[in-house]
Amino acid sequence: MTLLIIYILLGMLQGITEPIPVSSSGHVLILQTILEKFNQTLNIDFETLATITNLGSLVAIVILFWKDIVKLVKSFFTYLFTKNKTSEVKKDYQYALKIILATIPAGILGLIATKFGWLDLLEDNVKFIGLMLLVTALFLFLIRNFKGKKESDKISFFDALVIGLCQMISIIPGISRSGATIVGGMFRNLKRDTAFKFSFILYIPISIATSILGIKDLLDLSISKANVVLYIIACLTAGIFTYIFTKWFAKIVKEGKLIYFSIYCIIIGFVVLLFL
Repeated sequence: MTLLIIYILLGMLQGITEPIPVSSSGHVLILQTILEKFNQTLNIDFETLATITNLGSLVAIVILFWKDIVKLVKSFFTYLFTKNKTSEVKKDYQYALKIILATIPAGILGLIATKFGWLDLLEDNVKFIGLMLLVTALFLFLIRNFKGKKESDKISFFDALVIGLCQMISIIPGISRSGATIVGGMFRNLKRDTAFKFSFILYIPISIATSILGIKDLLDLSISKANVVLYIIACLTAGIFTYIFTKWFAKIVKEGKLIYFSIYCIIIGFVVLLFL
């Protein structure tokens, strides 16, 4: 029962922190450190669990943005393979290209970091994660009053590249992916809701790639039936909470209240630095 509760809590943690700008990977690693300090007998494969719960978050985001995804994919192939070049189709085609462009930096760095094990070195240092949470807090503070003027159709390819570079930086544990990409978008004068939408659609391709690589590794593991049930519960929990908190976060962004997350990251960052 204790293990079931822990898996549910980890699923909740992933689901709550994935959409909001506080670093889900950082929080999972902080919780892992706390659990290991107080209970050395827990037998949890946190890497496998992270892959499973991330899949739950991915499904939730896809459900939330399903209409946008279908429209973009349809327009992309319509523009490429038919004579339909209407302004609406062209606009969606170019938006899809910008998503692809913004995905490339994080994809390249992710492959390099995985190959050389850079992330493993950073993930073992919880103090570093605390420091990066303070960096996240700083950037959220800097853009607290930004409103921006650009709608989705005004996003340039350079804007997309800048946001993609911000997503690349968020590979570092403790740097929030949603926070980094929304900050990048708002620095490029995107409206708050425009930056939010681009950030979350951008999450989908990189998360799909991560899930595919993670599931490939899972196939090489022998997982007991009991653990399969626990993983499914954690995945469903993560998906439910991601769905709820993404919708909530959309309202927070629109209202310009990112300062609250800046304060939260400052508090957690200092707690980690001082006590873990």
